[in-house]
Amino acid sequence: MYCGSMYLWSNTNNMTDSKYFTTTKKGEIFELKSELNNDKKEKKKEAVKKVIASMTVGKDVSALFPDVVNCMQTDNLELKKLVYLYLMNYAKSQPDMAIMAVNTFVKDCEDSNPLIRALAVRTMGCIRVDKITEYLCEPLRKCLKDEDPYVRKTAAVCVAKLYDISSSMVEDQGFLDQLKDLLSDSNPMVVANAVAALSEINETSQSGQPLVEMNSATINKLLTALNECTEWGQVFILDSLANYSPKDEREAQSICERITPRLAHANAAVVLSAVKVLMKLLEMLSSDSDFCATLTKKLAPPLVTLLSSEPEVQYVALRNINLIVQKRPDILKHEMKVFFVKYNDPIYVKLEKLDIMIRLANQSNIAQVLSELKEYATEVDVDFVRKAVRAIGRCAIKVEPSAERCVSTLLDLIQTKVNYVVQEAIVVIKDIFRKYPNKYESIISTLCENLDTLDEPEARASMVWIIGEYAERIDNADELLDSFLEGFQDENAQVQLQLLTAVVKLFLKRPADTQELVQHVLSLATQDSDNPDLRDRGFIYWRLLSTDPAAAKEVVLADKPLISEETDLLEPTLLDELICHISSLASVYHKPPTAFVEGRSAGIRKSLPNRQGSAEDGAHAANETTVIPNQDSLIGDLLSMDIGAPMAPVAETAASNVDLLGGGLDILLGSGQPAEQNAAAGGSGLLGDIFGIGGGTSTMIQIPKIVWLPAEKGKGLEILGSFSRRGGQVYMDMTFTNRAMQAMQGFAIQLNKNSFGLVPSSPLQVAPLQPSQTIDTSLVLGTTGPVQRMEPLNNLQVAIKNNVDIFYFACLVHANVLFSEEGQLDKRVFLTTWKEIPAANEVQYNLSGVHGSADSIAAKMTANNIYTIAKRNVEGQDMLYQSLKLTNNIWVLLELKLAPGNPDATLSLKTRSVEVSSMIFTAYESIIRSQ
Repeated sequence: MYCGSMYLWSNTNNMTDSKYFTTTKKGEIFELKSELNNDKKEKKKEAVKKVIASMTVGKDVSALFPDVVNCMQTDNLELKKLVYLYLMNYAKSQPDMAIMAVNTFVKDCEDSNPLIRALAVRTMGCIRVDKITEYLCEPLRKCLKDEDPYVRKTAAVCVAKLYDISSSMVEDQGFLDQLKDLLSDSNPMVVANAVAALSEINETSQSGQPLVEMNSATINKLLTALNECTEWGQVFILDSLANYSPKDEREAQSICERITPRLAHANAAVVLSAVKVLMKLLEMLSSDSDFCATLTKKLAPPLVTLLSSEPEVQYVALRNINLIVQKRPDILKHEMKVFFVKYNDPIYVKLEKLDIMIRLANQSNIAQVLSELKEYATEVDVDFVRKAVRAIGRCAIKVEPSAERCVSTLLDLIQTKVNYVVQEAIVVIKDIFRKYPNKYESIISTLCENLDTLDEPEARASMVWIIGEYAERIDNADELLDSFLEGFQDENAQVQLQLLTAVVKLFLKRPADTQELVQHVLSLATQDSDNPDLRDRGFIYWRLLSTDPAAAKEVVLADKPLISEETDLLEPTLLDELICHISSLASVYHKPPTAFVEGRSAGIRKSLPNRQGSAEDGAHAANETTVIPNQDSLIGDLLSMDIGAPMAPVAETAASNVDLLGGGLDILLGSGQPAEQNAAAGGSGLLGDIFGIGGGTSTMIQIPKIVWLPAEKGKGLEILGSFSRRGGQVYMDMTFTNRAMQAMQGFAIQLNKNSFGLVPSSPLQVAPLQPSQTIDTSLVLGTTGPVQRMEPLNNLQVAIKNNVDIFYFACLVHANVLFSEEGQLDKRVFLTTWKEIPAANEVQYNLSGVHGSADSIAAKMTANNIYTIAKRNVEGQDMLYQSLKLTNNIWVLLELKLAPGNPDATLSLKTRSVEVSSMIFTAYESIIRSQ
């Protein structure tokens, strides 16, 4: 605000006021004081300019406060602006003196000049002094109804400023209703400012929910104003439109048609805001319709145009495009060339372009892409070269028909003998071997030639993995690995782990001449190392090899799962949330706002509407979520976490209960035990464990009704109630009993705003209730109502009305009725999500009195929409990995540890909204104890 006013001042003075900033002399305050009290207007104006200049350069001129305030009584607009600017700066430090200016403010709010009226109300809104705020209400109320649109639009913003100072005053004085009325104003700029003010208020409100109920009429007004207001007004309106969900596909199409012209706007913020709205509306359109195809084509040109802006805007655009390409790659599939790197692009732009190039790479454009990437690999920027080399490897994995060409390109780069290029090439070639086993192993000899030049841990670890994996093809594999062992203690932990596994692989393939080598490395790992991961793996191998070498061979040399090229895809629910935040910081950080903004209402998240379409779309979505995470774990390469790898039956041994994998959660992606062993343990086999636990039929838990409204408080009306979930809907089950002497009728119900948006889907149906009569009724609750955080979260405030009175009571919603039927995650997505959620968001809970097997508990949970993703056995303990989804789209991941015969269990919970943990634990305990 301060800067804005300075800008207004500078515009009125033809750049001749620089002289005011050059005077620095003693006694200046005294001189200014006398000049401010001069009778001549010009002298006064000159003096105020000097005061403002001194204030601007940091001098304390607060001593002149009363003298400057005396200059307010003037008809000169320029002088009044200067005085108001001074007041805004010093009113907080001189609140008692600032009161002197109130009468002038009130008087100016009724001035005949609209500029002065607007200036007065704007300044009063910027002076954050409680005493002045009290006097602001009446002038503000008048200005909100002013005949001049400039005054009305200024007053609209002032309401938001006042809300920041005193939210209760704004609500009590009815300013919010006046602000909502301005949405119907005839002037588009007034509408835009009203939307901006409401958005600002909504950001700071406790509920975090829209203050205006968006309906077709409101949307039509906003769309009409959109064409005529300024660019920033358009941004605010578009952001509000993004929060609206059309009632049907036809309305969505209509809104799309009216927003599409914004894509041609010169302002990048307007373009990205329009893209955000269209991306959301596309979810409501049939994916195979002509309209959807046309709209998809229209989205490409504006995004491409953004890439001709300055680098900073390009970077923001690229980060947003990265999200768009992950969600809808078809939009830019023909625009590969615009993402080719230019020689003068900053490094941050280059790296983003590279990432998008790989996402868009396919069989039709791979030749162009590889040619570009090979060129990039000769650049001088080391970070960029590394990323380019890795990109070639990712292309090989993604576009299978061109894998051979990619490998050939990598070999050419290795021949350059540039150290960092060679090392990056070896890292990606390891992944190519994983993707295409027994296809490109002929190049191993070339890789071994560069062994001595490797000095980076990741490259050395990759080379060791290759030697161990293909030891039978490398004649001197034992010598090569032995050379690494000479400096074993100095190696990075990642390299040490790979060396241990590689030597064990070599021993299992060539036991005769490598026994001494394996004993040496096991000794180094278990006796000379301080790294617990390394020691644990060493002891596991030692026990495996000493008790059952055949089992060791089955485990260590098991077939590796094929890896995916899209190892850095965002988790689908997070991606949908970020699409709703396109053109904001969240889309640049690729993190939800709750991760970096404090003070927002907890647990309230934006999400895309359910996509229109058939099973074909569902299959596409399922394919999108099949993501194998990066192997960033030190334990990651022990067995590479087999996904459904075939395993031969293994005879039971003394070590049969040992966790051979030691892979933590990564085991979810593989078969933790032989299927036969699972069956013998009483389970239903591995597939049974993962895809539908056996063990009898379970039903959804029914919580008994309790007294919600006792007769003495309900004037004879007694209400017992409970909540249940049937057919995918939440029910409020109630029993009404009339214990009074008169009949009761005309029943109605209303629910207060609550944490989960619960609202009645239909009126309450209760027949007239005669004395001593009892009636049971069930009310279907929707989950799309207004949201307000309650304490506790599942608290629900209810009002029941009849012919006697209105009765109020509160009850707790059973969390299990809020568990959606859509809560089953893909195994890979579960693992990715668990790793992405910070450790600080993990909560543990101890359960006691737990009875039944892991299978029966899993079946009971499945019946209550808590889905078991996988089961494993670790040192005699059963581990169940489970997921659930609340009706407000919050995902919760669970890990249950059970010991057979032990009534105590441990439940670990991970979620991005830990506030829900308490109610989840309570529900889980109720379900697990149910019969």
